Amino acid sequence: MAAALQILPRLARAPLRPLFLGGPVARLASGMALAEQARQLFESTVGAVLPGPMLHRALSLDLDSGQLKVRDRSFQLRQNLYLVGFGKAVLGMAAAAEELLGQHLVQGVISVPKGIRAAMEHAGKQEMLLKPHSRIQVFEGAEDNLPDRDALRAALAIRQLAEGLTADDLLLVLISGGGSALLPAPIPPVTLEEKQTLTKLLAARGANIQELNTIRKALSQLKGGGLAQAAYPAQVVSLILSDVVGDPMEVIASGPTVASVHSVQDCLHILNRYGLRAALPRSVKTVLARADSDPHGPHSCGHVLNVIIGSNALALAEAQRQAEALGYRAMVLSTAMQGRGTPAAHRADRHQCHGCPHPIPAAMVTA
Repeated sequence: MAAALQILPRLARAPLRPLFLGGPVARLASGMALAEQARQLFESTVGAVLPGPMLHRALSLDLDSGQLKVRDRSFQLRQNLYLVGFGKAVLGMAAAAEELLGQHLVQGVISVPKGIRAAMEHAGKQEMLLKPHSRIQVFEGAEDNLPDRDALRAALAIRQLAEGLTADDLLLVLISGGGSALLPAPIPPVTLEEKQTLTKLLAARGANIQELNTIRKALSQLKGGGLAQAAYPAQVVSLILSDVVGDPMEVIASGPTVASVHSVQDCLHILNRYGLRAALPRSVKTVLARADSDPHGPHSCGHVLNVIIGSNALALAEAQRQAEALGYRAMVLSTAMQGRGTPAAHRADRHQCHGCPHPIPAAMVTA
C-alpha cells in the first residue's frame, strides 16, 4: 500500500499507574510485549494486502468447468484470456495471476517501475517474480515515478494488445498505485514532452490533483476509460489496488477502465483559470478541438467490471481483526489520513489524556 499504516497500540493504565513504552516492558492482553504486539499487527496487516493474497481472494478458477470467478461473476475461459497491468505492485499481482490461470492465459503485457525485478530478486521475494518462460512481457520504466520513453513503449504495447481483442476475448487488467506514470500515451499529435510540460506548468501554478488528472485524461489514449475503449468489444475485468483515499476508481491511475465524466469545456475552464489557454501548443489545441467536435460524446464502459481488491479500509479491517484476536478493544481512528503521521499521533494522545471511549486494553489503528 502506498499510504503508511500507523498502528498505535493504546497503553492500558491501571489506576494511578500509567504504563509507557519508555518504561519497563509492558505485557497486556495476550501476554506479549507491546512492541512485539505492534510488530505482529503491522506484519499481519501488510501481509493481508500483499499482491498475491489480494488477487487470490478476488479470483478463483474452476478447473473442471474452466470458469473464472471474480467475486460474484463468472467468465468462461477457452484460450481467450489476456492480461495487461501497470503500477508499482503489478509485478507481484501478475505473478500470482499467471500462477492461478496457468495455460488459460494466452498473452500479457505489464508496465512496472524501473529496477523492480532486480530489487525483488535482491530481497529474496521470488513469489513477486514471474516464472521463466512466462507468457507475460515485462516493460520497466517511469524512473522516479515520472513518465518516460520506456513507459511510453509499454503503454503502446498494452494498447496494441487491447486493440487486437474480439468479442470472444476476456482482458484482465491489473492496476495499482503509480499506474498513471507507467501508462503515458498522449493522443497524436501531442508528444510526451508537450504533455509533461503542460502538466508541470499547471502544477507550478497551483492546480490540484483532480485538475491535473482532468487534463491528463483529455490528452491520453488510455486514461479516462481509453484502455476500456481500446479493448472493446472484449469483456474487461479490472482488479484495482487503491492508493487513493476513498477509492475513487476514476482517479486511481487516472481511471483507464472508468469512463471519464469530464468534458473539453472542463479542460478549457482549468486552462483559463491558470492562464495557460493562450500558450497551448498547437498539438494540444488540435486534440481538444477534435474531442469537442466528437458527435458521440463520452464513451460508456458497460463491458467493464471494475473491482477494488485492496485499499486502506481493507488493511485497517485486518489490523482491527488482529488486534481483537490479541485481546484488545480495537478502534479505527481514520481510514483517510493524508500527509504526516503526526496528526494521528496527536489524536491518539488526546484519547489517552481524556480517557479512551473503549474499555481497556484498547488498540487504535489508522491509515
